[in-house]
Order: sequence, then C-alpha cells, then structure tokens
Amino acid sequence: MIQLFRVPVSVIGLLISEFLLIFICYASGAALVTIFINPEFDLVFFLLNDGGILRISAVVACIVTALYFQNLYAQFRVKSFTVLVQQLCLVIGCAFLLQSLLAYLKKPGWAIPHWAMIYGSMFTLILIPFWRLFYGTVVLKAIGGQRVMFLGTSDVIQEIAAHLAEHPEIGMHNVGYVDNAEEEQQLPGGKIIGPIEELPDLARRLKPDLIVVGMAERRQELPMNQMLHLRFSGIHFEEAVVTYEATFGRVLTRQMRPSRLIFSSDLGPRKRSLVLHTLYALPIALILAIASLPVMLLVALAVKLSSPGPIFHRQTRVGLNDTTFTVYKFRSMYVDAEARTGPVWATRDDPRITPLGKWLRRLRFDELPQLFNVLRGDMSLVGPRPERPEFVRSLTEKIPYYSYRHCVKPGITGWAQINYKYGDTLEDAIMKLEYDLYYIKNLAISLDTFIMFHTLKVMLFSEMAQ
Repeated sequence: MIQLFRVPVSVIGLLISEFLLIFICYASGAALVTIFINPEFDLVFFLLNDGGILRISAVVACIVTALYFQNLYAQFRVKSFTVLVQQLCLVIGCAFLLQSLLAYLKKPGWAIPHWAMIYGSMFTLILIPFWRLFYGTVVLKAIGGQRVMFLGTSDVIQEIAAHLAEHPEIGMHNVGYVDNAEEEQQLPGGKIIGPIEELPDLARRLKPDLIVVGMAERRQELPMNQMLHLRFSGIHFEEAVVTYEATFGRVLTRQMRPSRLIFSSDLGPRKRSLVLHTLYALPIALILAIASLPVMLLVALAVKLSSPGPIFHRQTRVGLNDTTFTVYKFRSMYVDAEARTGPVWATRDDPRITPLGKWLRRLRFDELPQLFNVLRGDMSLVGPRPERPEFVRSLTEKIPYYSYRHCVKPGITGWAQINYKYGDTLEDAIMKLEYDLYYIKNLAISLDTFIMFHTLKVMLFSEMAQ
C-alpha cells in the first residue's frame, strides 16, 4: 500500500485530478464569457496578465477543501449520484459565498467574472460525478494496486479483507484465501482458492505481490520451506497483525505479545522524532495562543455571564512518564458537577454540562487554554489525550499495555481523536489505546501535520464531540 503523508496515493491522485478538472471547468467558463456574454473579454489577458490563473486556483482550492470537509476523499466510491450532486451543490455554494464576500469587501480584482463562475460551476456539477464514477471503476483497476493473497482465514484476516473490500482507495486487491477449510465457504471480499499444500502453484498462477499470513488454528503448521522459496522469488510475506496495523491505522492489542514489542525494530518513539516533536510544537503553540487571544477573551466573558462559578476548570491529568500535571480548560460544567457522582466520563447529553458548555465542547473552544499547557511543557499539540489519575489506575488494571501511552507527552488533539468517537466504555478505551499506540510507533512531522489539519475539520463540523 503506497501512501504519502498517511494518505493512499489513489486519494492523492483523485485530489490532483479533480483540482485540474475543476480548474479547466472554470477556465472554460471564462472562455464562454467571450463567446456569449462579452466579446471584448480577452481570455488570454485575463489568465496571464490579470491574475486569472491565481483567481481560478483560489476558487478551485476552496471547492477541493470543501470536498475534503464533506468526507468526499475518505470514501470516493459513488453510491448515490443524487447525494453526490447535493454535496457538490453545497460545496459550490461555499465558493459562491466566497465570491460574494469579495464583492462585499470591494475586492473585484480577487474574484473571477460572474458569468465565468456560473458556467464553471455548471460544468463542475456535470463533470465531477462522472469523473468519480470513472475513477472508481476504471482508473483504480488500471492502476492495479497491490495484489494480496491471504494464507489462513483467521478473524483478523477476515477483518482486513472486509475493510479492503469497502475501501478500494487503499489500493490492495484481494486475490483469494489459501486454507484447508471448505472451498465453498464464502468469505469477505473473496473465497478460498485452494488448500495450503497448493500455495506455490497458486502463487505462481495468481502472482500476488503480498501474502498475508494469519492461520485460524495454531495447530496448523506453516509451509516454511515453500514460503521461503516464494520469498526468494520476490513475493513478500507479512503477518496479519502488521497488515492490520497498516490498513486500519491502529495497533491490534489483542494480538500483541511482549516478545513482539521487545524485538520490534520500529517500535517508537524514536529519539529524533521526540526532539523534533517538541521543537515545532512550542512555536506553533505560541502563534496559536496569540492568534486565539480574542476568541479566548470572548469565551471567558461568555462563561462568566452564562453560569456562576470560575472561568477556568483545573483538573489533574497523567502525562509523560506517568507524572501528573494540572490541565486548564474553560469551564463547561456546572460548579460541583461531580459532587454526587465522583469522577466519571462525560456522556452524550450529559446533564452536568451547561448550555454554553455544549457549544464550547462541540467547537473545541473549551480546550484553547491547553495551549498554555503546551508552552509550559506539560503537553504537546499532538499526542494521546491525557486522562485523570482515577481512570488511569482503573484502565491500567483492566487493559494490558495501557501505561505505554505515557511514553510521549499528551496532546490537545491526537490520532485517536480524529479517528474514533468520544467513548465512555472499556471497549472504547481499548480502541483509543490502539490508535494511540499506532501514533507513538509512527510519530513523525507528516503524521502530526495530517492530524492537525484533520482536527480543523472535526472542529468545523463538530464531529465526535461530547
């Protein structure tokens, strides 16, 4: 699976191709202005001398960004033309809103001609849905992607196969299962194509790029000599847990063994990554703190006027190397909200949360003071979310490896926060731990950049807030 900044290349290809196609649509719309509206309009002069290329690029960037915020690059398989057109109408409406704002600000030199905007939008509404259909059915097959054969039919193998079938943009194609079970058995994304004894013949005939190994029964012996021969022939092998991690973006804790962690060569965090992690977090936090001061002042005033009590909520959390620190947030609950219940997780429609607090949590404004925790060195911008000591003690007793999430500084946002809903159960805590361990293992500037950019979408659309 080829990725760039944790995004499959097929998604990058779709994004770039749509940027170019939408640009052509609006450039064509400008050309029609000359033909039907204003014969004196000089298209070449507009594009090359009047900033037309930059103007159109700004509109296209706005549309592509809005498509991303609509999750249209997370899954680009066309399931409903009607829904897709509706989403495109909403996206193009945002572009028209931007043009109207420029007109209101009396900045016509930054906008594109009105009729060019109309024609270009019509072309975009017609072209993009058909391009999406063509890209998903033809281009992805032409690219081919990585051909994957599964050796075994374990639950983990079937989870991987089902996920690949639902997400063709990942670029991994299931060529079948090799197992001694009944061949008529239907499995996610494919079927059993032969017994284990026929692995060499099946591999030569189907030419997989990767064979993922995950036997359902430990008593079954792997054909090591045959696998070694295939490995030397250029076919790569991978344990199911490794493929699971790359596919789902989280570490499979139920398959983790201490020996796997000890002898793993890529188990993070790396010292160099940790140093860089701290170096770029501090200046960015300082810039964000200064830029958000007006918002924080307004939020502080709103909190003070909305309900009696202090503006800030202070709470003890567990940070790097299990040390505790005080985290600062704008108060979103009533005073003494836990006097009767004690420390408990927040729940949906939590009666302890004030009406203003609900909006602060949805917009993540209650967490803005944590920028000062970053400047103090207690936290980072990105990392596992810090938990309260009471919860940490309980979860450490119930969940193996839970304490390992404290080997890096906690963050204001994190990989688990953008990939998983807010949870208040043990199963939710396990799932978030798997995302946190993946983040720690793959800590890098590129991953942090992706998380911070995606957090903006979470804030704007109030996703997974509670």
